[in-house]
Amino acid sequence: MKPILLPLLALLAAPAIAADAPDYRKPETWLCRPGATDPCSGDASVSRVAADAVVSLDMLPAAKKPAIDCFYVYPTVSTDPTPNSDMSADLAEIGVAQAQAAPFRQACRVFAPLYRQVTLATLRDRLMGKPVTADPTLGYRDVAAAFADYMKHDNKGRGVILIGHSQGSGVLKALLQNEIEGKPVAKQVIAAYLAGHNLLVPQGADVGGDLKSTPLCRSATQTGCVLSWVTFRDTMPVPPVSLFGRPPATAPAGMAAACTNPAALAGGRATLRPLMVNRTGIVDSGNPPPKWAKGRNIYTPFVALPGLLTGECMNRENANVLSVGINADPADPRTDTINGDVVIGTQVVPSWGLHLIDMQVVMEDLVALANQQGAAWLRQNRK
Repeated sequence: MKPILLPLLALLAAPAIAADAPDYRKPETWLCRPGATDPCSGDASVSRVAADAVVSLDMLPAAKKPAIDCFYVYPTVSTDPTPNSDMSADLAEIGVAQAQAAPFRQACRVFAPLYRQVTLATLRDRLMGKPVTADPTLGYRDVAAAFADYMKHDNKGRGVILIGHSQGSGVLKALLQNEIEGKPVAKQVIAAYLAGHNLLVPQGADVGGDLKSTPLCRSATQTGCVLSWVTFRDTMPVPPVSLFGRPPATAPAGMAAACTNPAALAGGRATLRPLMVNRTGIVDSGNPPPKWAKGRNIYTPFVALPGLLTGECMNRENANVLSVGINADPADPRTDTINGDVVIGTQVVPSWGLHLIDMQVVMEDLVALANQQGAAWLRQNRK
């Protein structure tokens, strides 16, 4: 089975800091921290492949003295054989931070705690109908402890963007519910980007449901708001068995899964700005990357494909999803496809959509949005 990511569709309420929480004063409890040599500080160069196969290089330099922070929680990637992961970063955790968190250094200081997440081994057992013993609140309590440590020792009044994917988004949603909404710290949350996880709102509304006072973001200058989306190809239906984009059967009547398109917060279809990962790895289901363009060998960690993808939040098969289309042209030398489906053996699992690249398909849109929302928050909070 190829590694796949686990959406935690619910987390039990739990104390903010467990008695056995890791000591987040220790550098080894962090996957990424400012000033460290870590997955968020390495090579993040990009090859921009135009439709005519002309390739330009962009080094994605880190912002000089960024005025805001980003707090990133990674998805289900741990390859530990135990129900919950340990606090030692494996290659998958390092790789997903490189893919999903490193690009944000263009906008902010990046903090990413290690946490004892529910592992891929548990997900496999669950998919096979085996009993599981993982504690889904353990990872939440770790992240809550890390966030408390960050606020006490590192924040110093700065604005912060919360960024998560899949299990990481579920953890951050719980953090917003239990530790942020209705408390003074909420004024410092610029926005929350919760990819690959259902965030419930009343149908037709931007606030209410899972989060009581945090609205959906509808403009690039709005702050104190949240983005949420799940991604499917526009050529593939959302199967009835898919839990993405739909409220669970236990949800109150009138609830819907939120969808905010990072490239078009006000709605409608827009060109997406992806940063695809140029390697075999957790974010592309373990399959080799496509040949990005005939006659071109690409060696950078990221690949940008200007104009190739478009996306729109749509209700399809009674699911609210970010519907992604590929503007393929068989006559030009650039790739006409992207990876991102969950694959078991050689079979695509359609119920997961493009879950593995929920963030990659809009990565440059998210970084641009972080810069815009960060600037707006700074204007609003000038002293």
